[in-house]
Order: sequence, then C-alpha cells, then structure tokens
Amino acid sequence: MKIRHWIGFVGVFAMLLPGFVVAQDGAPVPLPRRTDRMPQQVEQSLEPAAVEAAVPPGAEGEATAAVAPDTPALEAVEKVAAIPQPVTLVARITDGGNAIPDGLTWRVFETRTDATGDLALAAKSEEATARLQLPPGSYVVHVAYGRAQTTDTINVVDGNNEKALVLDAGAIRLNAQVSGDIAIPINLLRFDIYSPGTESERTLVAQNLAPSDIVTLNAGTYHIVSYFGDVNAVVRADLRVEPGQLTEATLYHKASQVSFKLVSEPGGEAIADIDWTVKTEDGQTVFSNIGAFPSTVLAEGDYLVLAKRGEQVYNREFQVQAGAGSEIEVLTAVY
Repeated sequence: MKIRHWIGFVGVFAMLLPGFVVAQDGAPVPLPRRTDRMPQQVEQSLEPAAVEAAVPPGAEGEATAAVAPDTPALEAVEKVAAIPQPVTLVARITDGGNAIPDGLTWRVFETRTDATGDLALAAKSEEATARLQLPPGSYVVHVAYGRAQTTDTINVVDGNNEKALVLDAGAIRLNAQVSGDIAIPINLLRFDIYSPGTESERTLVAQNLAPSDIVTLNAGTYHIVSYFGDVNAVVRADLRVEPGQLTEATLYHKASQVSFKLVSEPGGEAIADIDWTVKTEDGQTVFSNIGAFPSTVLAEGDYLVLAKRGEQVYNREFQVQAGAGSEIEVLTAVY
C-alpha cells in the first residue's frame, strides 16, 4: 500500500453527501419562553371568595386594572423580539485557513423540536458564505462540505451576527492494482469507506467510489474496502486522513481475472449454452453463469469449475494466482 499527502487542497474539489458530525463546542441554549407560555399568575389560581376578600369595597376597577395584562405592550415587545437580524456564516477547512469558496450546504435549526421530535429547520443555504435573516434567539448551525461536516451553536442578537465554523477536514483518493503492479480495469474496481472500529461498530461513510475519486472527509482514521470484481477479491486497510491534506493510497489485490470455456479438444472453439458453476475448495459456490465464454475475478486459491451441457456435467480443478488474466478450458473428454 502506497500513501502520500498533498497539502492545501481547499477549493480543488467539492463533493456533496453527509458523513459524521464533529462534536459541538457547546450545548444548544433553550429559547426564551414566550409570555403566553409562562405559568399563570398566582391571582388567577385563587378562589373567587379569596379574590373578593382581597379587594377593598369600591376598588374593583383599580384591582382589575392592576391584574389585567397590558396586552398591546406585550405584543409590541414580542414583535420587536421577532424582527429578523442579519446572520453571516463561513466555513474553513482548518483553524486559521481561508474560507471555503464553494461546495457548502448550510442548515440552521431552531433549538425547539417539531412534531416528529427533530429540531425544526429555520433556514438553508448552498452559498459558500451564507447570508441569512433570523429572529433573535439560539440556533444550531450545521454545514456539510462533501462528506465532511460539523455542527455548532449561534446566539442571534440585535445587529450583525457572524459565525465561522471549522470543519477540520482532509480528503482521500483511492486506487488499486493486482500484486506486481498490474493495472485493474476501472469498471471492475470500486471502494467503500467506513468509520473506524470493529465490524459491528463501523458505519458507512461513502459507497461505490470509483478509482481516483476525491472524497472530502473529516480528519481521522477510516476503514477502506476495495472490491476487484463482484466475487471474493476484497482488500481492506485502515487509512488516516489529515486536516488540510489530500491522502492518496493504492491497495493491492492478490487475485486474477479468469474466463472459462467448454471445448471438445484443447484450444478448440467454445461450446455455447453452458451452465457454469465455480466452487471454492470447501464447496462454497462463488460464481454461476450461462454462456459460452463467461469471465469473473477470483482471489488466489484452489477452485472447482462445473460445466453442465444438457444432462451431462463436466468439471475441472484449477488454481488462481495473482497476476494477469487466465483462461480455463474444460474438456468434454473428462467427465
């Protein structure tokens, strides 16, 4: 496995799709309670007789004026508190780095939950520098850059509000070859990226990546899986993504492309309409196909191939070694 780092990749690439969330700097601050949601006044809980006793004769009008809320004044306060204020959001790859020029997706949530129990979405933007209008209060800000993302809180007050989020992100570019530096056709190669940990703990971060795809990720260690073909040629590795750097890695497969044909004599023409089955040494079926000249990719090891033509079945044991592709002939002279 070969790895090298390129530094300073901000603005070179941008791929959209979420991964995992960086720990928040602080817990969300609850919104102030609206006046109409405050506990009722003590006077409203008193029995009528107690209220009557507490008000001197002839002072009913004064008492009513003292207890009744000043509705217009409260409404005016609420209207002032609800006036949207300007909010500017920027994101950086690393602390002290330049603002990311494009490829960002911003989501701002209220700290209250909606009917489904999720935080209510207050605003969304796909501008590199998000310029929003939000009423004063506390919010949760989430930004995604490719598969790198982070979350933080912001308290919007009267006047201009600015917030910079640091993604602490890097990127990775993957490739694979057969041992011996033999190139693999692009259409037979793909990669998955998982979070670190044991197999039961891992979560999928990116799937079905093509060779040389550049993927933005939060800095950290990832579990990489490389698939050569669709059978059993699989290689795994743990790779570290550094903040502000592009990590390149080449994984090596011990496998080979294999094709099959049923012939009546060595080097003869392939017989059509054959039902093929390939089994491992322990009897597990790993490949099946119908045709004259099927092909697949197999990891190093010993195998048994079965070629069924009508009611007749022909077979051959063969071995796969890492390297260039090979052709396996099954003779009709061998039952």
